[in-house]
Amino acid sequence: MMEGFRKIPCVIKRGGTSKAVFLHMKDLPKDPELAKRVILAIFGSPDKRQIDGLGGADPLTSKVAIVGPSERQEADVDYTFGAVDINEPVVDFNANCGNIISAVGPFAIDEGLVPAKEPETIVRIFNTNTQKILKAYVPIEKGKTKYLGDYAIDGVPGTGAKTLIDLSSSAGAVTGKLLPTGNPTDVVSIPSIGEIRMSLVDAGNPTCFIKPDALNFSGLEGPLDQKVIESLDKIELIRGFAAKMIGMVADPTKARIQSPALPILAIVSEPAAYKNFLNDQEIHASDIDLVSRLFYMQEMHKTYPGTGTVSTGVAAMIEGTIVNQVTASRASEAKRVLIGHPSGVIAVDVDVAKTAEGWQIRNAAYGRTARRIMEGFVYVPEKIFTE
Repeated sequence: MMEGFRKIPCVIKRGGTSKAVFLHMKDLPKDPELAKRVILAIFGSPDKRQIDGLGGADPLTSKVAIVGPSERQEADVDYTFGAVDINEPVVDFNANCGNIISAVGPFAIDEGLVPAKEPETIVRIFNTNTQKILKAYVPIEKGKTKYLGDYAIDGVPGTGAKTLIDLSSSAGAVTGKLLPTGNPTDVVSIPSIGEIRMSLVDAGNPTCFIKPDALNFSGLEGPLDQKVIESLDKIELIRGFAAKMIGMVADPTKARIQSPALPILAIVSEPAAYKNFLNDQEIHASDIDLVSRLFYMQEMHKTYPGTGTVSTGVAAMIEGTIVNQVTASRASEAKRVLIGHPSGVIAVDVDVAKTAEGWQIRNAAYGRTARRIMEGFVYVPEKIFTE
């Protein structure tokens, strides 16, 4: 034990196309502010390089998952997700992460929180961020989580065992409504930008959808395109207005600090061919139902989030949304939406129905892989606990 430091058990896991530090709920301070300071120290935030912590200086790796046994009869474990800001002393607990969910079930089994049952264990996960029950169907082999397999997901090298994630119960995850404004599409007037048509859908996580012409984009831009980088402030302002519309902030200009993760914002357009951001391979228009470029934590997502996959898939099936307008008609019949993202394609099985009470989700599920990368202890300066 190093003098002046406190060691905390942790596991680093990849879940889908993201990576997170996994912590047991019992190992964090109960005081929320102290817990936040400890998490920031674990990640080395705020610092652009996160050089003094476990953060990878990328929004897709600066994530924390806090897991513990659940007292709810309908759940096996409780899971809290935190988006750890790289440049500000902020940990955003408003959102859920659909990629990291794919590692929560395996973590719970590996850590003895849920008994393994072959050939598949259903882990019922209560997400504290959204107050929703999610399900992970985890493959089991010889009494342990099966990580090796032949299932491939774009954005991750190699293959792994498929874990099915069911977010069918995630409608109104944050706002309480699948369509937070009650409309499939709204027209919003934003100072310095003008009128913009947007669709707000809350499934998995609340998402604001716009078309590329709102930013004078083609819709096929990549994460590092100069045009995208130069438009980040404008994109953040649009997101801020969407945040105000769904009641997450009072002032759109303060969304960057008060709600940096939600709502997420996606630019959607008709199927078209483009080059994979990671390997320069061609993605054919015939292999996708729409193109999307999604922004998370003030950057274009290099792949696609799981919750964003659900919100995009659900929106594609709701008449009148911007997503529905650009989605290939075959998706509705197949009840599967193929989303073209910067690094490939992600599929979501989705079924929605229009009822007397409005649109309802019948099914929303997608496949991911996960891997346990490291287990051990992270050393946190003792002064964090006493200052």
